[in-house]
Amino acid sequence: MNPMKRTFVSTAALAALALGLVAHDARAALDPAAAPATSTTVLAPQAGFADLVEKVKPAVVNISTTQKVDRERASPHRDRGAPRLPPGVPEEFRRFFERQATPPAEDLNALGSGFIVDPAGWVVTNNHVVGEADQITVVLADGTKLPATLKGRDDKTDIALLKVESAKPLPFVAFAQADTARVGDWVIAVGNPFGLGGSVSAGIVSANGRDINSGPYDDYIQIDAPINRGNSGGPTFNQTGEVIGVNTAIFSPNGGSVGIGFAVPASIAREVVAQLRETGGVERGWLGVQIQGVTPEIAKAIGMAEPKGALIAEVLSNGPAAGAGFQTGDVIVGFAGEPIAEAGDLPRRVAKARAGDKVQVQVIRQGKAVDLPVTVARMPAPEKKMSDATPAAPAGDALGMALTALTPDLRDGLRLPPGGGGVMVREVDPQGVAAAEGIRAGDVILGIDQETVTSPSEVAKKVDEARASKRSGVLVLLHRDGGRRFVALPLA
Repeated sequence: MNPMKRTFVSTAALAALALGLVAHDARAALDPAAAPATSTTVLAPQAGFADLVEKVKPAVVNISTTQKVDRERASPHRDRGAPRLPPGVPEEFRRFFERQATPPAEDLNALGSGFIVDPAGWVVTNNHVVGEADQITVVLADGTKLPATLKGRDDKTDIALLKVESAKPLPFVAFAQADTARVGDWVIAVGNPFGLGGSVSAGIVSANGRDINSGPYDDYIQIDAPINRGNSGGPTFNQTGEVIGVNTAIFSPNGGSVGIGFAVPASIAREVVAQLRETGGVERGWLGVQIQGVTPEIAKAIGMAEPKGALIAEVLSNGPAAGAGFQTGDVIVGFAGEPIAEAGDLPRRVAKARAGDKVQVQVIRQGKAVDLPVTVARMPAPEKKMSDATPAAPAGDALGMALTALTPDLRDGLRLPPGGGGVMVREVDPQGVAAAEGIRAGDVILGIDQETVTSPSEVAKKVDEARASKRSGVLVLLHRDGGRRFVALPLA
């Protein structure tokens, strides 16, 4: 965790909070009966958080890790190899320089936090705290040190599960069974900031459902309770002592606190921990589609009244969606009875499904609603993305792009199947429409308005037809880095 600045509150404000009252004016503060009938009273804990902290703090632990790293990896810019010594150098000096040229491994130590969720010694923390550690030690609230074993980890949600052995049952806390945290609710964060030992900070829930671009399953609780370096993996509690989140990240443009911290919500952490405990890994559902968001421009181009859902940029041939009749250009707006308001909703919904589950998926296809039944598969191991190739061939021109047909060599370099469509973007005019919409040299245009193109002249023809029809734009399907995405190019 990055260090966080302290935010100071005036004495008067603290006094008002201690009384559990935010006065709308001086008269209302002195005489509550005089407050307007529509006024709102904001309540804070009358006796502070002491009773709550006393209840939950014994279950919060400090975690220290050791990772052995050879010095060359830790300091990759140091000189390598023994220096060439002139004749006549004493042997003890020669041996000294040889030892320096072959540096021994060194230990990297780190600190974090965690919490016990079972009296038998199951401990939850962040994957980034313990994932690469060679040795893990859990320090209980009473100072007892216990060696820990990593039982499972999930880098997609940054959750890890440890196991310690104890001669007696350990204090523990439980996850909240429902996402009941509301914006404005009081919370406390407990952890090991800066290695100081168990420490508590208080704040409120600032937002729910935050996406911080850390992965496809982002759904964070945002809190303003300070989360400092070393708090990673610690719990965020509600006022009843339930864990509503696992402290994971902060937003900090300068390394200090700006009052924005993020916790993995209990609904996600609870399911991940259960699977890690059972199998040591996490199984997620998989449809076999590549998706993107629906922008207002794309919605207009495909005839949708509003931008919503997840637009399918590619249907993978080996995925369940291909066999269920999904098509490139479909917009998924519902999954298993739950609405898909934006693209980020779909991976989270599908991930919760188990392999073999049969679900109904609602899509918009060419302006019409279509229901597609599909059997969810297990998510395969991630594949490496393909890199851009450097094209070199004659060019055609359309919308500020120099285009060229795909040769067999180019197809092979991009790992595109032989005989299919596609046109290479060789150059992009920096002042043109294509550049403004993010198209770049090396992209492959697979289709225009959901029809395959095989030559630069076909691209130009499709664009001319759209202009003749007085359309505002065309929908371009691109291949880039092994993936596909749609781009709406305006014609004005």
